Amino acid sequence: MLYWIAEQLGFPGIVNLFRYQTVRTGGAIATALLIGLLIGPRFIGWLRVRQGKGQPIRTDGPQTHLAKRGTPTMGGLMILTALGLSVLLWMDVRNPFIWAGLFVTLGFGAIGFLDDYDKVRKASVAGISGRTRLALEFLIAGIAAAIIMQENGTHLYLPFTNRMYIDLGYFFPVFAAFTIVAFGNAVNLTDGLDGLATMPVIIAALAFTVIVYLAGNVKFADYLGIPHVARAGELAIFTGAMIGAGLAFLWYNAPPAAVFMGDTGSLALGGALGTIAVVAHHEIVLGIIGGLFVVEALSVIIQVFFYKRTGKRVFRMAPIHHHFEQLGWSEPTVVIRFWIIAFVLALAGLSTLKLR
Repeated sequence: MLYWIAEQLGFPGIVNLFRYQTVRTGGAIATALLIGLLIGPRFIGWLRVRQGKGQPIRTDGPQTHLAKRGTPTMGGLMILTALGLSVLLWMDVRNPFIWAGLFVTLGFGAIGFLDDYDKVRKASVAGISGRTRLALEFLIAGIAAAIIMQENGTHLYLPFTNRMYIDLGYFFPVFAAFTIVAFGNAVNLTDGLDGLATMPVIIAALAFTVIVYLAGNVKFADYLGIPHVARAGELAIFTGAMIGAGLAFLWYNAPPAAVFMGDTGSLALGGALGTIAVVAHHEIVLGIIGGLFVVEALSVIIQVFFYKRTGKRVFRMAPIHHHFEQLGWSEPTVVIRFWIIAFVLALAGLSTLKLR
């Protein structure tokens, strides 16, 4: 919005700074952070009053988690509020990639909200049915994928190569929708400990801030041998808002958490990262940068697969962060070590920009 206003005025004086994506990205980070910190206390108080007993806690999980009873959930609404307002303030309103990202983020957030609301209402860890959730997620992701395809083509680029790609053709929307849905649910599965999902999302958003900015700049993209995506640089404003909103939420989500993001936040943030990776043609790199989320999701798939066929468990408990808790690691130890892993994987993913 500010960009459009400045453009109408002809970018006079200091307002000329709004031309630059780097300036608006910094503004988006600061704005989302400030909004999140300001609304946090009242928002958490409102959730606590409305929810009463808070998020239901699994009785078959680590016994230390039972002390978290009464902690409100749906804190993702705070993230979405800060993120959405910041993006709308600093974005170029004519950029279709931003609107696709907002559509997925808010759409997945709405699905997560329905799931969280159902859990709180029934005082049960089981929310809406998995089939219903997936159907709604694929519908939203499919629409976004169609928008991206119209603007961006149907190529799947391979990392560690100089713009080598596979043309997916009409299969692209299926692949793109799967990437968005899969990553949304991977982040959702990771959100099981205080701060565990929030910081890796921030780290991944930082990495993709670099990627989308470089991909959107024809000179940088040509020098690095990565696909140039016209207008993708504007997504740096989106990732910047994610970083600011995530940091604000982490202020209240740090152990011991005053609020949980719930499916409202985790589905939305995961879907947003998936959408950004599809736009930037870095879907495979997302699997490296977000490798922590991938491992968390795979641990659940492996556990379910082997248990149904053999009656035995591969891990003491899935997702895998609970496995380490059962081994005797304290919750802060698991969280901080997983943060370190997320940081190393992000660096590995960024290295693909030059290793070609």
